[in-house]
Amino acid sequence: MSTANAYTSNESQDTLIAELETAVRSGSSEVRVKKLREVTSLFLVDAASLTEEQVKVFDDVLCKLTARIETKVLAELGQRLAPIDNAPVETIKRLAWNEAITVAGPVLAQSTRLTTSDLTQIAEVRGQAHLVAISKREALESPVTDVLLKRGEREVIHNLATNAGAKFSEAGYASLVEMTGGDEILSEAVGSRGDIPLRLLRDLLARATEAVRAKLLAMIPEEKREQLAQILSDIHKAVTGAKDGRYENAEKTIRALQAVGKLHDKTICDFARSGQLPEVIVAVALLASSKIEVVRDILNGDRNDAVLIPCKAVNLRWETVEQILRNRQPLKPVSEQIVELARNDYRRLTAETAQKTLRFLQVKAVVK
Repeated sequence: MSTANAYTSNESQDTLIAELETAVRSGSSEVRVKKLREVTSLFLVDAASLTEEQVKVFDDVLCKLTARIETKVLAELGQRLAPIDNAPVETIKRLAWNEAITVAGPVLAQSTRLTTSDLTQIAEVRGQAHLVAISKREALESPVTDVLLKRGEREVIHNLATNAGAKFSEAGYASLVEMTGGDEILSEAVGSRGDIPLRLLRDLLARATEAVRAKLLAMIPEEKREQLAQILSDIHKAVTGAKDGRYENAEKTIRALQAVGKLHDKTICDFARSGQLPEVIVAVALLASSKIEVVRDILNGDRNDAVLIPCKAVNLRWETVEQILRNRQPLKPVSEQIVELARNDYRRLTAETAQKTLRFLQVKAVVK
């Protein structure tokens, strides 16, 4: 029988528990540390051959010993247990939740004992150092990456983008693409991922600089060329300034409605509710006597507060504005808090101010 197995037999277990309780009651830090290292080493000797029941014995012992142990020793324990596939579960979780990154870091980055739920909960409340450690794991499920994308700063985002084992939800990928603006390194990392949806790849390529776009297009496998033909055509149109066919068709529709006196607030609200953003953009532009491109850039942009300007300029009802806010970016739904803030801002904004601002934006677009 191995030393570890002997140590987890009933007789030896009773002896161990008695020694442990004496060590804990003694109040001697040196004794507790010595016993902790002894038990850890004993576990590591035969870890691969232990049953879950035997591992549970070690888990109970280690949890008692770590209750009053200094950070430096806990960090040492984390380093030793992190790579072990059948490490004591409760001990691993306690280490992972520790506020000291020297203790939690190795476990968060390596331990396979931590579940998706464990990682998600820790990522929701701990600081950036803990998020960085999690972002380096070999495998990450989308519920975890969703939280990391929401709370993580630059290093976390870059780690996720280059982590081949990280999975993303569609909303998570949309957020990742949104974050690439002005960051060429991140753009290349996201664009080179084989699992990025084609639709979002199109958005990424349209945002990217010419240099980054050229690199990404060169990396696209030959078999995907046919699938990307329309995407590349759309990008070419956007880059060269060719007119978007969606807006041509929308303009025909809106002008026809205007000609028969049916272009009004309710019509725009119906278009917004059904997600027909080009029709909404053209309608608002025509009513405001503004360029379609100016209104398009505002309603497709990141700022919810900017959306209020062309809407107020043509005095749309709040109900219509709310539909535009909620449906203009389906993958990035606005929160109720943002809607309420927008409602209050829209109430305070005057049509005169909105019209002046819209005229300024139009002049600025012409100069540029």
